[in-house]
Amino acid sequence: MNRATSATTAVLTSDIPPADAHVQDVIENAGVYKTLLESTNAIPWKINWATMEFAYIGPQIESLLGWTPDSWKTVDDWVNRMHVEDREYVVNFCVSQSKAGVDHEADYRALKPDGSYVWIRDVVHVVRNEMGEVESLIGFMFDISERKAIENEMQRLNQELEHLSFTDGLTGISNRRLFDTRLESEWAHACTSGLPVSLIVLDIDHFKNFNDIHGHIAGDDCLKRVAGALLSVARRSSDVVARFGGEEFIVLLPDTNQETAYALAQSCAAQIAKLEILHGGSDVSEFVTASFGVGTARACERLSPEMFVKDVDRVLYRAKTSGRNTIALRDAEVMP
Repeated sequence: MNRATSATTAVLTSDIPPADAHVQDVIENAGVYKTLLESTNAIPWKINWATMEFAYIGPQIESLLGWTPDSWKTVDDWVNRMHVEDREYVVNFCVSQSKAGVDHEADYRALKPDGSYVWIRDVVHVVRNEMGEVESLIGFMFDISERKAIENEMQRLNQELEHLSFTDGLTGISNRRLFDTRLESEWAHACTSGLPVSLIVLDIDHFKNFNDIHGHIAGDDCLKRVAGALLSVARRSSDVVARFGGEEFIVLLPDTNQETAYALAQSCAAQIAKLEILHGGSDVSEFVTASFGVGTARACERLSPEMFVKDVDRVLYRAKTSGRNTIALRDAEVMP
């Protein structure tokens, strides 16, 4: 700017009354703010609280969501273009927070004209008048689809890791950790309901001899097939079939009396027999068999879950010392 122009500007500026100069600043600043708003990678918006109409919606809505600004007129347009599974919670939450005058944010899936959805994070500021009443809402819609995709993948991986932490790596059935967790919860439930809890503990007869004769690969295959046989019997979603360690398995049967548990143990023995896995190192059968301990208890303060497991494990030991290929009960012993 040359000296003459500077002088002219100074004169013109000095001729503007203070109030008019303020108006000019507001106009210029408004233009700057509008430029900034419309250059950001988000959708700025404003809602008139009294009419529930959009006083402003940024042009970014067309590039981010595919809707033209003039098609986004009222709150109903916002609600109707939200995924039905997100709608009730998000609308109720945002309305309650806005009425309370509390700034908030909400994540939801926003509909595009082609029927697809974009994950949006809506950040909302509540504007009040001098009386403290809600006057308007202003905010920004951010596209968080990429972040949500990462979060979902992390959640999937965490669920997979959790599943693996509760799964026996060889047989694919539950492991001791899951069994212990479920036993605690089922025991607590039994304390409340008064219903019985039953356990079946079994051990493959002379498994060491089997491994010595056929090798560990065949031994692993034997364990997998026995696990599958047990799963075919204990089918309720509440039942837990777990590898307890080595060649020992355990079956948790919530809400099950001793008679039913014994019948299920018979079925397990029958299914193992149907496998007809040649043993070669057993003195009770030419095929792989198992010994069973069966116990039933009603949860009470005098008996802990750990004590119950040890008790049934002792019943299994009685079956093994009584000739194997046997189902032993806590108060009796019966051949399958």
